[in-house]
Amino acid sequence: MNAFSRRSLLRVGLFGSATLATAGLLGSLSGCSAEGPANGFIMLRDSDLPLLRRVTRVVLQGAVPEAKMPAAVQGTLHNLDQGLAHVSPALYRQVSQLFDLLALPVTRGPLTGIWGSWEQAGDEAVEAFLRRWENSSLALLRQGHAALLQMIQMAWYGRSESWQHCGYPGPPSI
Repeated sequence: MNAFSRRSLLRVGLFGSATLATAGLLGSLSGCSAEGPANGFIMLRDSDLPLLRRVTRVVLQGAVPEAKMPAAVQGTLHNLDQGLAHVSPALYRQVSQLFDLLALPVTRGPLTGIWGSWEQAGDEAVEAFLRRWENSSLALLRQGHAALLQMIQMAWYGRSESWQHCGYPGPPSI
C-alpha cells in the first residue's frame, strides 16, 4: 500500500478542491445555458463538437483509411448523438458536464495539457491527454477517460462500416 506524503496529499486535496469548485461553477453555468443542440444533432451542442471531432479522429486511427476519416468521424458523432438521446436526463447532465470541462479553456488547459483550441491540437497532444487521463492517479480522470472512449467506441462499432475492420459479418439475417 502506498503511503501519501504530505506534499502529495496536499496536491490531491488542492486539485480535488479546484475540480469540485469548477464542476460546481459548470453545473451552475450549464443550468443557465440556453445552448441547444448543434445543427443536425439531437443532443450534442456546438461546444461539444470540436472536442469530439478531435478525440474521435484519434480513436479511429488505424481503423479507418485517411480518405474516409471525415465521414467516419461525422457518422460516429451522429451515432453518439442518437445514443445520448436515449440516456436518462441525469446521465446526460453528467456527460454534458464532462464535455463542458473539456471544452472550456479555463479547465481544458490544466486538465488536458491542450492550451489552445481542440481544432488546433495535434494528434500527439490528444494522445498524450488520453494517456494522461487513462493513467492518472485520480479516479475521476480515469473514469472520464473510460466514459469518453467507451461512448466513442460504442458509437463507432454500432456503424456497419466498422464491422469489416473487426471481422464481424453483421447481424444474422432472417
